[in-house]
Amino acid sequence: MKTLIALLALCATPAFAAPFDKGDAKAGKALLDKQCSACHAARFNGDANKIYTRANRRVKSAASLAQMITTCNANLGNTLFPEDELNIGAHLNGAFYKFK
Repeated sequence: MKTLIALLALCATPAFAAPFDKGDAKAGKALLDKQCSACHAARFNGDANKIYTRANRRVKSAASLAQMITTCNANLGNTLFPEDELNIGAHLNGAFYKFK
């Protein structure tokens, strides 16, 4: 029984890990600045960060942030790798969203 409880606890641990915890926020910021910020700035009168801080922002969860990054990547043809998307998510979550 103790072994079963230990295995269940071990399996459950990743569910409590912070979203994007395996991403590199510094690398994500560099990618965001290079690949995304110009488009965001053009849409928000020169303030690229307003897309993340506006009252009516679309992203309301870690899952929706990950999906938005993937959608932008696909729609704009940025050809970012999944680990690049994870890095961008790590930066955005740490800097703006603070999802747990």
